[in-house]
Amino acid sequence: MSSNSREAILTAAKRTAQAHGYGGLNFRDLAAEVGIKAASIYHHFPSKADLGAAVARRYWEDSAASLEALLAEAADPLLCLRQYPETFRKALENNNRMCLCSFMAAEYDDLPEPVKKEVRTFTDINVAWLGRVLTAATAASPEESERRARAIFAAIVGAQLMARGRADISLFDTLIESYRAAGLLPA
Repeated sequence: MSSNSREAILTAAKRTAQAHGYGGLNFRDLAAEVGIKAASIYHHFPSKADLGAAVARRYWEDSAASLEALLAEAADPLLCLRQYPETFRKALENNNRMCLCSFMAAEYDDLPEPVKKEVRTFTDINVAWLGRVLTAATAASPEESERRARAIFAAIVGAQLMARGRADISLFDTLIESYRAAGLLPA
C-alpha cells in the first residue's frame, strides 16, 4: 500500500469523524470511500484505535501549524485573537461538521486511551497557544492567561456545538460577537 492510500484513508477518516465522531469510523465504509478493500486499511492501521489516534494526531498537528501560521502572518497578537474563532467556523462551513477533537472529546468515555491522549493534546495545544497570544497582546497577565485561554477555548467549542445542533452558522457568529461584547474575546 502506498503512502497515498494512507493519506486518502486519513482524509476520509477525518471527514467521517468530523461528522460522526470516533464511533462513526468504520473500516468498510472508509474503504468504499477511498476505493480500496477494507482489509487494506489494516495494512496502515491495525485497529480502529490506531486509526482514531492517527486521525486525531494529524488533526492537532495541522491545527498547531495553522495557529502558528496565523501568528506569523498577523504579527499583531490582538488580530490573531480576533481571527481564532474562524479556525472553528471553517468546520461548520464544511457541511456543518465539528472540530474533530471536540467531537471525539464528547465521546471520551468510549475512546481507547491512545485516542484520548491525542484529543487531550489538541486541547493543550489550543490553550497553550491562546495563553501565549493573550500574554503577548497584554489581554491577560501571564498568571491569568491559561485560565482565560481555557475559558475562550471552551466558549468557542461550545458555540460550535450549539451552531451545529441547529445547523445555523449564524448562531456561531452571534455567540462569538456576544463573547466579544462580554469581554471574553478582544473586540
